[in-house]
Amino acid sequence: MALALSDVRILDLTQYEAGTSSTQALGWLGAQIVKIEPPGRGEPGRRLGAASGDDSTYFITLNNNKRSLTLDLKSDEGREIFLELVPKFDIVVENFTLGTMERLGLGYETLKKIHPTLIYCTVKGFGTTGPWAPTKSFDMVAQAAGGAMAITGTKDTLPLKPGPTVGDTGTGVQAAIGMLAALWQRQRDGVGQKVELSMQEAVTNYTRVPMTRREVAGDPAPPYGDGQTAPTGLFPCKPGGRSDWVWIVVASGRMREALMNTIGRPDLTPSNGAGGITRTDGEDVRQAIESWTRERTKFEVMETMRAAGVPSGPVLDSGEIFTNEHLKERGMLIDIEHPTRGPMTLLGCPIRLSESPAVHRRAPLLGEHTAEVLAEELGLAPSEVEALAQSGIVSTA
Repeated sequence: MALALSDVRILDLTQYEAGTSSTQALGWLGAQIVKIEPPGRGEPGRRLGAASGDDSTYFITLNNNKRSLTLDLKSDEGREIFLELVPKFDIVVENFTLGTMERLGLGYETLKKIHPTLIYCTVKGFGTTGPWAPTKSFDMVAQAAGGAMAITGTKDTLPLKPGPTVGDTGTGVQAAIGMLAALWQRQRDGVGQKVELSMQEAVTNYTRVPMTRREVAGDPAPPYGDGQTAPTGLFPCKPGGRSDWVWIVVASGRMREALMNTIGRPDLTPSNGAGGITRTDGEDVRQAIESWTRERTKFEVMETMRAAGVPSGPVLDSGEIFTNEHLKERGMLIDIEHPTRGPMTLLGCPIRLSESPAVHRRAPLLGEHTAEVLAEELGLAPSEVEALAQSGIVSTA
């Protein structure tokens, strides 16, 4: 059976993470993606954090299932080639600085004239309108301006950036949803359209539930780390390392009773059946749970809580994630062979379709598919591609 999106064709002009993760999500599900990069150097994510001249783990992590076509969009000939390619694809995606595509003469208004049903996705830090629109952004900027940092930490800490890159990949996920919605509408109504994502707005969307606390606490909404009262919370485990903690959630009287019975403290179960999160518990409850968890590993606590029907989860660090047997069995850890980096393990696609499993092909080398794509799409002969390479319009791997 064909992959879910095997007939969807994307021209990917994205860089770094926010836009790049949106096309990766569609690529996992089978979309055909041609990533267009500047000749010679490629998109800047290729070298981000790289320890050598090889492609960075950052780039390899975000660009599997793509083919690389190098093209100098600052040159007249490079733009002409791009404009020839556009009508052959369903989607164009970019996350350049505001106005870049327009300055190149490749903005949405131009492209839809040659491809009226084109879906054009643009990802910007603060959108394309409004007083902040010209402001450049990265993940941490979006997390700050989107409200995530203010609700992370405790009353005694500075605002903290959540570890996951919700400003970047979080925006990418929403961009992928937008593109799929536009594809569906095009199939139904025959119309193309522009899909726009603001990283700031994407982050505010992810904070919408924590922000509801402002109704009770007022503004500013309190940081989330201060909002937990035993028996729900984070508890230390042995041997006492930085990640030797477990999170336990008690959301009902039954869970409260099960937890207290499990740790041998049924006397701390309210006689009226109250459970979950209460504001009347004192330090005695927390200390009782801590004294029990400190004698066990986080995995032992999780197993015991699962048997008791109490939700819990261990704090896993990066090393534990990449060796986790559960993730391995689920197929979330993907082994690839990179032509210059050798064997690597990456995190795979979390979306599971019963009839169309996700695909995981390694990220391309810079210009690896230049000749191939130009031959397939535009009928260029090897000698013509070589002439373009000699003039610096393209480069090949």
